[in-house]
Amino acid sequence: MNKNTTIGLILMALLLLGYGWYVKPSEEQIAMQRQQDSIENALKQQAEQEQKLAEANRKAKAAALAKADTTALFHKALNGKNEQVVLRNNSLELTLDTKGGVIKKARIMGFKDRNGADDVTLFEGNEQSLNFMLAGKTTNIITQDLYFTPTNVTDSTVTMTAEAGNGGAVILDYTLGKDYMLRLSVQAKGLGGLFAPNYNQMDVEWTDLCRQQEKGFTFENRYATLTYKEKEGGTDYLSETSAEEDEQIEEKLDWVAFKNQFFSAVLISKDDFAANSLLTSIPQEKGSGYLKQYKAKLKTFFDPTGAKPTVMEMYIGPNDFRLLQSVEKESASGKELDLQKLVYLGWPLFRIINRWFTLYVFDWLTGLGFNMGIVLILITLLLKVITYPLVKKSYMSSAKMRVLRPKIEEATKQYDKPEDQMMKQQAMMSMYAKYGVSPLSGCLPVLIQMPIWVAMFNFVPNAIQLRGESFLWISDLSTYDPIIEWNKNIWLIGDHLSLTCILFCVANVLYSIMSMRQQRDQMVGQQAEQMKMMQWMMYIMPLMFFFIFNDYSAGLNFYYFISLFFSAAIMWLLRKTTNDEKLLAILEARYQENKNNPKKMSGMAARLEELQRQAAEMQKMREQGRRK
Repeated sequence: MNKNTTIGLILMALLLLGYGWYVKPSEEQIAMQRQQDSIENALKQQAEQEQKLAEANRKAKAAALAKADTTALFHKALNGKNEQVVLRNNSLELTLDTKGGVIKKARIMGFKDRNGADDVTLFEGNEQSLNFMLAGKTTNIITQDLYFTPTNVTDSTVTMTAEAGNGGAVILDYTLGKDYMLRLSVQAKGLGGLFAPNYNQMDVEWTDLCRQQEKGFTFENRYATLTYKEKEGGTDYLSETSAEEDEQIEEKLDWVAFKNQFFSAVLISKDDFAANSLLTSIPQEKGSGYLKQYKAKLKTFFDPTGAKPTVMEMYIGPNDFRLLQSVEKESASGKELDLQKLVYLGWPLFRIINRWFTLYVFDWLTGLGFNMGIVLILITLLLKVITYPLVKKSYMSSAKMRVLRPKIEEATKQYDKPEDQMMKQQAMMSMYAKYGVSPLSGCLPVLIQMPIWVAMFNFVPNAIQLRGESFLWISDLSTYDPIIEWNKNIWLIGDHLSLTCILFCVANVLYSIMSMRQQRDQMVGQQAEQMKMMQWMMYIMPLMFFFIFNDYSAGLNFYYFISLFFSAAIMWLLRKTTNDEKLLAILEARYQENKNNPKKMSGMAARLEELQRQAAEMQKMREQGRRK
C-alpha cells in the first residue's frame, strides 16, 4: 500500500467520523424521540385493548341475539325449576339436571378417592358441561339455556323434553347400560321448517375442568391428556405439559376423551365428528385441585326433519385395559373404537411386550388373588427366569475375557505407543477370536433388560389395579410413598422424599459397582484407565434417577428395586459358581484346536487375522519410511 492510498483512507475515515458526529441527535432530540416512541406504544396498546373489547362485545351481542332467538321460539322452556334425575347401576351413578338436560355429576362406584371416600366423583356442578347448538335460518337453539321436562324415568332411562312455542320440541333421550356406557340421542321434532334445506350438522361444545384424583399432582398430570381417535387412523393426544388452545384436527373423529391417570369421560359419535374439530387442553396450577382445563368444539350429524336422531355414547369410568376392550362390544356405534388405547402401553416395541406378555401375566397373577406387591415380585422373577440363559451366556463371555486378561496383556504389550492403539485393538480381537471369545456378548444384559425396563415404565403407572393397593410400608402402590413431607416445594425434589425411590437409587449404585468391577477385571491397558473415568458417570446416573423418580409411583420404583436386587443376586451367584482355572483350561484347549486346524476358526476370526496381518505390514512400511 503506497503513501497516497494510506493518506486517502485516513481522510475517508476522518470524514465518516465527522459526518457521524454532525448528524448525531442532541440530548433534546433523543428525549423527544423516546417520548414519541412511548406515545406510539401506548396508542398501540390502547388499540389492541379496544380491539379485544370490540371482539368481546361482538361475541356478547351474538350470544344475546342467539338467546333472543331461543327466547322467541322456546319461551315455554326458558323458565322452570332445576330438578335432578339420577341414573344408577352397580358401577356408575349419574345425576342429570333439567336445566340444559345434561349430566351435572358423575360418581364412579367401588374406587376410593384420594381423601378416603368410598366412590370417585369424576366431576360435579359446573366442572363439566355439554351443550348442543342448532343453527336455524332465523333462530338458534342452545340447549344449555333451556329447561327440560323429564319423562320415562327409571334407574337406567330418562327422556328430557324442551317444548317449543310452535308445538315442536328438542328431545334428549338417555339410556344407562349395565356398567359404564351411557347412550344419548338428540332429536328435534316438529322444527324442520326452521332449518335450511342443506342443514345437516349440529355443533357440540363439551368442556371439563379435570379434577386431581390422586395424591401426586405432578405424576398424575403426566398421564392426564385430551385424547382422540381418528376415524381413519389411530389415537393421538394433546400435550400433557404445555397449553394447546383450539388445536384444529383435520381428520374426522370417532371419539374424544377427557382423561386423567385412571379415569376418563369419553364422547363417542355414531356418525363421526366432522373434520376440523377444535380441541383445547390447558394445564392447571398445583394446589388448585385440578389438572387440566379441557374443551372440545365438535360437529356431528343432525337430521332437521326429526326422522333420524343424532346418536352418541359416553363412557364414564376407569381406564382398565380389559374393561375398555369389552365396552366396545356394548357400543351401538358398530365401529372399532380402540378405547383400550386410553391405557398407554408405550411405543410399538414396548407396547408389544406389554400387550402380549405383561398384560396376560398380570391378569393371571391377579386372578390368583395375590397382593399387588407380590404380583410385581413374581413378574420380576418370571422375567429373570426367561432372560437367564442369555444373561448367563453374556456373563460367561465376560468371565472368559477376565481369565484371558494376563495373556492378552502379554500378547499386546509391544503396542504401548499412542499411535499403536489401533494395532493393539486388532491384536486383542484376533486373540479373542482364536480363543472363541466374543467381547460384544458382554453388552447383552443391558440390551436384554432395557426394553423390559422401558415396557414396565409404561405399564406400571397405567395399571389401575395398583391404585389404592398397599404392600409392606407402602399405602398406595400407584403413587409415591413419602418417608418425610414438607409444605414448600423444593426445586428438583418437590415436597417429599420417596422411600422406594431411595431404595431403587441405592440398589442402582450397588449394582453399578458390581458391574464396573466385573468389566474392569476383563479390560486391558488404556481400557482400564478409561473405565475409571466412566465409573463417575455410573455414580451420577442414580443421582439423576432420584430427581426423576422421586415423584413416580411406589409400584414402579419398587419394581426397579426388586429387578436390580435379583440382577445383582444372579451376577453374584454366577461369579461364585464359575471356576476360573477350569474355564481357562477349556479356552486353552480351544486355542490349540484352532491353532492346529485354522480352517475351523470362524469367519470373524479369519477376518480379524487378516486385519492384523495388514496392520502389521502397514506398521512395517511406516517404520521403513521413517528410516529413510
